[in-house]
Amino acid sequence: MKARLQTSLGQHLVMTPQLRQAIRLLQMSTLELQAEVAEAIETNPLLEWTEDAPYDSPPAADGKSNDAPAEATDSRSEETGQDDGDWSPEESAWDGSSGGGGGGGSDDDREDAAERMAEPENLADHLLWQLHLSPLSDRDRRIGAALIDALDEDGYLREPLSSIAETLLPEVTAGEDEILTVLHQLQRFDPVGIGARNLGECLHLQLDVLPECTPGRELALRIVDGPLERLPRSGIAGIAQELRSPPDQVEQAVQLVRSLDPRPGKQVGEVNTDSYVIPDCVVWRQRGIWKVALSQQAMPRVSIHRGYEQMIRRCGENDAGYLKTHLQEARWLLKSLEARGETLLKVMRCLLRTQSGFLEFGEQALRPLTLREIAGEVGLHESTVSRAIARKYVRTPRGTLPLKAFFASGIDTDGGGEASSTAIQSMIRRLIDDENPRKPLSDAKLADLLKQSGIPVARRTVAKYREAMNISASHERVRIG
Repeated sequence: MKARLQTSLGQHLVMTPQLRQAIRLLQMSTLELQAEVAEAIETNPLLEWTEDAPYDSPPAADGKSNDAPAEATDSRSEETGQDDGDWSPEESAWDGSSGGGGGGGSDDDREDAAERMAEPENLADHLLWQLHLSPLSDRDRRIGAALIDALDEDGYLREPLSSIAETLLPEVTAGEDEILTVLHQLQRFDPVGIGARNLGECLHLQLDVLPECTPGRELALRIVDGPLERLPRSGIAGIAQELRSPPDQVEQAVQLVRSLDPRPGKQVGEVNTDSYVIPDCVVWRQRGIWKVALSQQAMPRVSIHRGYEQMIRRCGENDAGYLKTHLQEARWLLKSLEARGETLLKVMRCLLRTQSGFLEFGEQALRPLTLREIAGEVGLHESTVSRAIARKYVRTPRGTLPLKAFFASGIDTDGGGEASSTAIQSMIRRLIDDENPRKPLSDAKLADLLKQSGIPVARRTVAKYREAMNISASHERVRIG
């Protein structure tokens, strides 16, 4: 054994700073990308915002492009050979305020949507506002604030009154009777049913505010105060026998109970965050052909400052070195942004060709698709495709969808094809929606019905899909028809 020198040939990948930057930008969401570019412009004098729109706009409400001419749209968008009818402008619902709106807009149009949102009022704020308007003493208001703080998101008071009394110490010494008195005041606040300690009390509070002439009100009060938990098992006949009332009157009272809200706290503070998602791509159909383009907000409009670029030739060596460094960084950023857009378009075009049926007919037409299939077709690595679809959204005539919605695992069918898990879940949901509420379908029965449709799935697979959709088991879905 002795040391010696030898040469060999080989290939290996070097993670250069440019490659790391491209990978980091690719996996960013639209909001993160905008923040990253804004920070780069603040630190790099050779970068500036530009009003020139380098990418296409989605069609406007009249079916025409907002900015780019038809030639530019055709060169930047992907077409798939679909000869069906077009999506109407009403179905597409393109408008100037959409995530992929036309270029040349004001600065307010390009602001972060989250920053333009008014801060939503939560349940505690809503109740505290009513508490301060109530004619109560400072002592009772402190007790009321402690009660409000103890409410859960559904508006229920799950903690015992003794625990509320302990939280008030040492500032306020209050007995359970005094706290209960304030709780009764709190239960008069909006929304009705707030501050209840159980479901029966919550429904009772809502029935109390109804007019006395409401049909079925008195019998509904007896039901929520008594056999409410036995209602799914006993049915109309059992409750009618227990309360010694006619079945038709019991059924009327049950319908009134079902019209109440078991979670009144959800009425306040709920915000649909899906409305504020900025799509990275837009998909529409023009003359029977599916097209895709990058959203302008997904590609920040930034360019190199030509004045500073020309100054490099006239300044000294030290200043020229400083500017050249920032010029190189600016070029790297622009190249990485361009590569990000091209990768997104490449992946989205492949998804359009593969899942055009999903856009036309819905979840039941979603075919099984994996990252490996897309990576092999577009010539990218699976990890690159995974980064490209992470936290990315596309606006379609069916709404704004995450790119992950186009992927699904599959199960072999009796006909020799495959059915995606999403399509099977859609079929299960449809079967459950059409079931007899008195005799819900069990998981085994659902599996038999799917087998009759040519999709052999096991009962435990049906149970897994049902739980993934947050659908209760058959014995919990018993409803009074």
